[in-house]
Amino acid sequence: MFPAAASLVPSQNDQQHDQSLDRSEERPSPRPVAQRDAFFDNAKYLAIVLVAVGHSWEPLKGDSRLLQAAYLLVYSFHMPAFVVVSGYFSRSFDASPGRLKRLITGVAVPYVVFETAYPLFRRVVDHNPAQEISLLDPWYLTWFLCALFVWRLTTPVWKLVRHPLPLALGVAMLATVTPAIGDDLDLQRVLQFLPFFVLGLCLRPEHFRLVRRRSVRIAAVPVFALALAFTWWAVPRMNVSWLYHRDSAQELGAPWWAGPVMQLALFGCSLLLTACFFSWVPGRTMWFTALGAGTLYGYLLHGFLIKGADYRGWFDHPALHRPLGEIAVSVTAAVAVTLLCTAPVRRVFRFAVEPRMEWAFKRDAAALAREREEHEKREKREKREKAGVV
Repeated sequence: MFPAAASLVPSQNDQQHDQSLDRSEERPSPRPVAQRDAFFDNAKYLAIVLVAVGHSWEPLKGDSRLLQAAYLLVYSFHMPAFVVVSGYFSRSFDASPGRLKRLITGVAVPYVVFETAYPLFRRVVDHNPAQEISLLDPWYLTWFLCALFVWRLTTPVWKLVRHPLPLALGVAMLATVTPAIGDDLDLQRVLQFLPFFVLGLCLRPEHFRLVRRRSVRIAAVPVFALALAFTWWAVPRMNVSWLYHRDSAQELGAPWWAGPVMQLALFGCSLLLTACFFSWVPGRTMWFTALGAGTLYGYLLHGFLIKGADYRGWFDHPALHRPLGEIAVSVTAAVAVTLLCTAPVRRVFRFAVEPRMEWAFKRDAAALAREREEHEKREKREKREKAGVV
């Protein structure tokens, strides 16, 4: 199943926050953390809500063409939007020890934890003892963590080459005609979503200000209306698996040349709708702005609710397959993921999503030298004070 953004995106993917944390390892006195940009926190929260709502539509959409059209529309931009934001806040990644530590603790470790937890959850709730645990086959939502790990490790390469976005698009197009890539680490998704991440690396603050102009917000209304009409028309004519970006053209029963064509077409459509989505994101502080820092929690934890309801057959209730039932499910999913982004939930699950793990890493030699220097200075100062020397 296709997940989401979201931006899922780790909760500390604020670049200013990133920089001040990393600099604290290089200087004796850490600088205060810069204020977060409300726009990006708002965008991450709204994207994760769309992710959860989209997942709740998955078991219901077969009975309603309108819901299928809305599903296609949401899936065409919600994950690209999150990946773009992920790329934007990965611009400062330089493979330094501090950032590598955060990559391991904030991405790799949660991947291992939840890639283990989801199959165990299915064994218990779905009574499926045959469900295997495999770190090489990302399950359900965890593919994004795997992809983010790979994308960030390659960030220095994309910052080095002359034309990163066309090169990333070329890689994604080649992936669509290469079924031999297989399913290990969900590399098809990693490669096919790569252009959105690289685009984020290339963006600057002025680009986001450009799409947030009033004229763009107004233009986004007919664009989304036309997009919904098109997806309604496309429901019986298009294989929704193209939007998941997890298979090659041959695996979808299409000729090989359809892969690069669809990759370019979907990239253009997704980019347009993502820009429209960003144009509607408020730039001021809202009641949900603080929740943008907890979107990784909402992303990783809401899957247990969706899958648990699916395993128990709750989505099979006839009332949920009517318009009011579909609205109720959508609202419930939005409320649930909102609660999962709150501070109390983050405190409870921080051990799994953002473990500190200082014990697992060597101390930086420069930091140790600074500590010794500070310690010697304190001792000298204390001796002078005892001797009455000012």
